[in-house]
Amino acid sequence: METALYLLPVTLGDTSIEKVLPSYNAEIIRGIRHFIVEDIRSARRFLKKVDHDIDIDSLTFYPLNKHTSPEDISGYLKPLIGGASMGVISEAGCPAVADPGADVVAIAQRKKLKVVPLVGPSSIILSVMASGFNGQSFAFHGYLPIEPGERSKKLKALEQRAYTENQTQLFIETPYRNHKMIEDILQNCRPQTKLCIAANITCDDEYIQTRAVKDWKGNLPDLSKIPCIFLLYK
Repeated sequence: METALYLLPVTLGDTSIEKVLPSYNAEIIRGIRHFIVEDIRSARRFLKKVDHDIDIDSLTFYPLNKHTSPEDISGYLKPLIGGASMGVISEAGCPAVADPGADVVAIAQRKKLKVVPLVGPSSIILSVMASGFNGQSFAFHGYLPIEPGERSKKLKALEQRAYTENQTQLFIETPYRNHKMIEDILQNCRPQTKLCIAANITCDDEYIQTRAVKDWKGNLPDLSKIPCIFLLYK
């Protein structure tokens, strides 16, 4: 196995490893002893899910989140510089995409260290694939403003970009505020604008539907406390 910083995708929910991750990923994981992770507990659970026989206590974990300083992140790469492969694990989906893992990847690139992204589920890509929207030009905006006036302004701006730039617009919300987000979309967007709601992607209860804003009214699914991506298009 080549020495590198391996970006290790994880499942998007309580999905079997075999359903969404190639067996090659497990081979790579078994050769790594140093992991940079968003959450140590969930990373340990994921690794046990990949290989029940893995010796978790022999592994070293480095926490990487919004509170980690650039100095700490840079120091995390010492094993890689010394010739030992390292892995980056996100909380869900692909590391470094809408994820703090991007910070350590940027440092690795500046230091001219080899970075290897492995195949796995990305809710952003999968939702674009299933939406029927423009897959050649799309933008992910993360979380929208919470303040009602700012959120309304942002939704209208994203909708306008969908029309003027022919570009799919994606964003997310904290799961317990999903229904408030849908209400705001229905209130602020044009009746003919298309909205795709993609929830629990790759899970057994996956829900992905595209309708015009006017057609969603009175036909909303129960999205309480589940991860969703919202997509707007003309």
